[in-house]
Amino acid sequence: MKATEAKLLDFLKKSPQFVIPIYQRTYSWSEQQCRQLWDDIMRAGTNDGISAHFIGSVVYIEKGLYQVSSQSPLLVIDGQQRLTTTMLILEALSRHLGDTEPLEGFSAKKLRNYYLLNPLEEGERAYKLLLTQTDKESLLALVTQKPLPDDGSLRIQENFEFFNSQIERLNGELETLCRGLSKLIIVDIALSRDQDNPQLIFESMNSTGKALSQADLIRNYVLMGLEPEHQTRLYRDHWRPMEVEFGQEGYGVYFDSFMRHYLTVKTGEIPRLDEVYEAFKQHSRRAEVASAGVDLLVAEIHAFARYFCAMALGKETDKQLGMAFKDLRELKVDVAYPFLLELYHDYQQDNLSRDDFHSAIRLIEAYVFRRAVCAIPTNSLNKTFATFHKSLQKNRYLESIKAHLLSLKSYRRFPNDEEFKRELAVRDLYNFRSRSYWLRRMENFERKERVPVDEYTIEHIMPQNENLPSGWRDELGSEWKRVHETWLHTLGNLTLTGYNSEYSDRAFIEKRDMQGGFKQSPLRLNEGLGAVEAWNEDSIKSRAAKLAQQAVRVWAAPVLPDEILDTYRNVAVKPEAYNLEDHPQLANGSPMRALFEQLRKEVLALDPSVTEEVLKLYIAFKAETNFVDVVPQKTRLRLSLNMPFHELSDPKGMARDVTNLGRWGNGDVEVGLSEESELAYVMGLIRQAFEKQMGNDAD
Repeated sequence: MKATEAKLLDFLKKSPQFVIPIYQRTYSWSEQQCRQLWDDIMRAGTNDGISAHFIGSVVYIEKGLYQVSSQSPLLVIDGQQRLTTTMLILEALSRHLGDTEPLEGFSAKKLRNYYLLNPLEEGERAYKLLLTQTDKESLLALVTQKPLPDDGSLRIQENFEFFNSQIERLNGELETLCRGLSKLIIVDIALSRDQDNPQLIFESMNSTGKALSQADLIRNYVLMGLEPEHQTRLYRDHWRPMEVEFGQEGYGVYFDSFMRHYLTVKTGEIPRLDEVYEAFKQHSRRAEVASAGVDLLVAEIHAFARYFCAMALGKETDKQLGMAFKDLRELKVDVAYPFLLELYHDYQQDNLSRDDFHSAIRLIEAYVFRRAVCAIPTNSLNKTFATFHKSLQKNRYLESIKAHLLSLKSYRRFPNDEEFKRELAVRDLYNFRSRSYWLRRMENFERKERVPVDEYTIEHIMPQNENLPSGWRDELGSEWKRVHETWLHTLGNLTLTGYNSEYSDRAFIEKRDMQGGFKQSPLRLNEGLGAVEAWNEDSIKSRAAKLAQQAVRVWAAPVLPDEILDTYRNVAVKPEAYNLEDHPQLANGSPMRALFEQLRKEVLALDPSVTEEVLKLYIAFKAETNFVDVVPQKTRLRLSLNMPFHELSDPKGMARDVTNLGRWGNGDVEVGLSEESELAYVMGLIRQAFEKQMGNDAD
């Protein structure tokens, strides 16, 4: 590696050509980064005390596979964003200079022939910078002053227009800009492919400007080490089609999340969003993945990306599946995508029928919506869906999905009809995050002629106005204020209308009987309102009960006969080889037995899913697996908490780190419990291990 400080313009002038390899991300600087560079340039140009302004490094491969002579192009590993942005500024500036030269070297002709073009070369060699894909054609059109392509790069166009407008504001006073450009400094880093590892250098760089996404790192990791022909084929056949499918903006926004879901499917573990790249490297190095080869890996990523775009970005061509995915998107059920990706793959492989796939999507929708209505914490959903595939029996696909949903307990449960109806009737649904979603689903359920719900507004039958007209107070009765506060935003008082402004605060009978009133409404949500004589607490509750009864059909729970459910249950009772009497320290009447019984009661009360297993050396308390193990000792209970020590909040410092130390029990945390006064605090530590396992820790 050779690293030297250089003036940016001198560096551009002496270099024959810069080529951005196909595996690099496209040009992605936003106006924010462009504005920062512009401000830095103008500040340097204005202040004589600033002799230079450093803008980062340009790293390129100088010799080896890509470099055959001193006139060969330089393959840019890092610095594309700065180089491209500088080219945009220089092109915009050249168009404003005309015949003037406000600073030596800054005429339109010199800018174009030194920094933008190679005037003595032909074809693509005639350009200083060659980008990739749509970026390439857009930049070449600009520097040759031709119309931009219709499907060109939005970033190239928008940023050029930004710089052009900034220069126009200078009103011909261009010397400051030219002086600032002349002060730009970079670190010129030349690599030799034969001696340096571009991938490791690429990973370790902390460049200024827009940080590399996990997707950028993954793409470079996959393609950078391949021969150029192999790179081009994989990029053309798989990676570029993925970028097109996501879209210019969508690729940057959604691809990292997609890769996280893909890795969750393939590994069963949920990587942190900022650690997707590291998780991908580990996955790609697994023996079975590495032996299958990079071509198969990239082809599989491409296939799963198509599934993701169909579900998450509205690209599904099947109308019924597309509508189901739209409903999931409105519910923001991103955590279900790992499970849905596996289902979609099996659907594409003809291992899951279309109808069963659609039914499974609707079951997931019902599961998530019912839980939201019942205010069940959502934190555990990521692990619920990440491990769902373990319960699939693909010879009985849909049946096994239903069985698993029915087996979930506690705060992972599928709320039954009675709980759902009860909570739906009293929940504030007006301020519910997906209120247009539930109204649309209820109105259009089993309709072939769909109602465009977005064209209607939400109507409070009993008005929102805190200063209710006297007629409404009389109708609601002596407790009108309580009724108004309790039921205003609930299911029974909400509907859809196209006459919201006409209804206003009118009395119910007027809303019912007027032109376009409830009696004449074609909407299903308004069925029955024409026959109601008064609107009060009883009528609100009655309508809520009726709509809730319909809702259990819209968001239907899975149903299986008991005899089928029994085949999925582990009905065999495991004989207990040990009991508490096998632990002498817990003999009846001993101080530790009494303390253990108190601890046991508290731990089992954490959740109905918690079970106890007495083993030879310790007593295990389990949810999905052990979260706390108790080793009885003569003067204390030694607890092993199954969680990383550094994640434990322990302000009193009672716990110790036993990572990699030989201990009975599971986990990296050891805590001693000696007396009853410590129990409440220790239970707080145990609860952290339980919630970590059940997915209630922050993602």
